[in-house]
Amino acid sequence: RFCLPLVLASLPTMATGEEITPALQDSWGDFWLFRFFVNAAGYASIVVPGFLLIQYFKRRNYLETGRGICFPVIKSCVFGSEVKSVHQDDGSLPLRAEPTESSTARQVCKLLFCAAGLQASYLTWGVLQERVMTRTYGATETDPGEKFKDSQFLVFMNRILAFTVAGLYCALTKQPRHGAPMYKYSFASLSNILSSWCQYEALKYISFPTQVLAKASKVIPVMMMGKLVSRKSYEYWEYLTAALISVGVSMFLLSSAPNRTVSTVTTFSGVVLLAGYIIFDSFTSNWQDALFTYKMSPVQMMFGVNVFSCLFTVGSLLEQGALLESLRFMARHSEFTAHAVLLSVCSACGQLFIFYTINQFGAAVFTIIMTLRQAFAILLSCLIYGHTVTVVGGLGIAVVFMALFLRVYARSRMKKRSKKLPPGETPVQKV
Repeated sequence: RFCLPLVLASLPTMATGEEITPALQDSWGDFWLFRFFVNAAGYASIVVPGFLLIQYFKRRNYLETGRGICFPVIKSCVFGSEVKSVHQDDGSLPLRAEPTESSTARQVCKLLFCAAGLQASYLTWGVLQERVMTRTYGATETDPGEKFKDSQFLVFMNRILAFTVAGLYCALTKQPRHGAPMYKYSFASLSNILSSWCQYEALKYISFPTQVLAKASKVIPVMMMGKLVSRKSYEYWEYLTAALISVGVSMFLLSSAPNRTVSTVTTFSGVVLLAGYIIFDSFTSNWQDALFTYKMSPVQMMFGVNVFSCLFTVGSLLEQGALLESLRFMARHSEFTAHAVLLSVCSACGQLFIFYTINQFGAAVFTIIMTLRQAFAILLSCLIYGHTVTVVGGLGIAVVFMALFLRVYARSRMKKRSKKLPPGETPVQKV
């Protein structure tokens, strides 16, 4: 029984190539791989019984034989109340509002409002994310303070507020009649939790600028999977921009100076966690696209996913006893409490700004705003937390964002051209 702790204690050393100090020898449970499996076991304790119940109701043909006060709840959760929409556009993003009746000045004000809201929400969120995961709380002249270690609690905080905001929005505004079986949200919820957890954990091993560039370059594995699995075809400019992104990221990662601090060194653990983030996040978006074949609004999607996210995270935290420990940490450090709450507020408000911006101005304008946000986030992180970027690294960042803007421009040109195609022709699929 002593072998497992010894093996787990050696894993951080194997992953980072560093020696474990005596102070860390008793904290093998803090290693990310151990926590990942513990969290997964907590989610499985909820998913497996739920799966068995769903199979039981389906085999029993509950829609025909079920009765009683629980029938509407079980029907909504397991079977849904409406068939899929034939057209994908019926249930996806709401139609973009046409600015024909609005003055140019009013449209400019709306655009500035959307841009300011997105920038403020996600720049603040990025700065706080790095502060919470990489800095200590309660430090004094004699006490170095302590770090907050449980990323799952931060995910729970974000999801509970997003669930509340989405629920209030759905209750106060008119929404399409919901028809999707509720259990189908659990798949996107689980992958969304794991992607967020990997994102928080990665900041313990890599710098925030590296993480932002890795997110920007996830179009490359998406294109590879589309080519190998779905046999998709891509335009020449998509291959060109993907190559530019890979070159820019390589320039940034390979330009590390000899005197870079430990906090900015990209370790093996950080690379694995970033890969996990990209994989889980790609699954989330693809599964949500499939769910949009039902008639629903984006806010209904936000509500359904966050219902299960709250259930999974609070169940896992309670099973581990981590919920009370995190609450005690909040009680000890009021500064952390303010940061965690503000982090959740920024995340929830940012999602609402996303829906509003796409509704008003379309996906192209939204993509440009968010690409600028990524560039500003790197600059802000370097200014506040002192990350060093060499000249070659700066050129690499410029190449990445030049490629991203080129993708936006080329995609908008392709959409305009596709509208002029004859009825029998269809444009090539895009990422």
